[in-house]
Amino acid sequence: MTMKNMEQLVKEVTLTVSIEEAGKIFKALGNMPFVEVYELIGKLNEQTNQQLVPQKQEKGDFQVDFEQFLSEQDQYGKRS
Repeated sequence: MTMKNMEQLVKEVTLTVSIEEAGKIFKALGNMPFVEVYELIGKLNEQTNQQLVPQKQEKGDFQVDFEQFLSEQDQYGKRS
């Protein structure tokens, strides 16, 4: 099978990363021009919350908002 054929077959991929690694991905995306990555950040944020919220609801409301996290990093000068 050629690479072109594989590209036609594969429309989505599933990645498994730790919460810390996900944070690094969001931080790296936050360093890119917003117009290029805002849709991807939103999609990743949505998928992250779909996976984490059900696990944490038993212990109380919990939701990861990486967009807010990145904003706070900028606010406190922790991101360059």
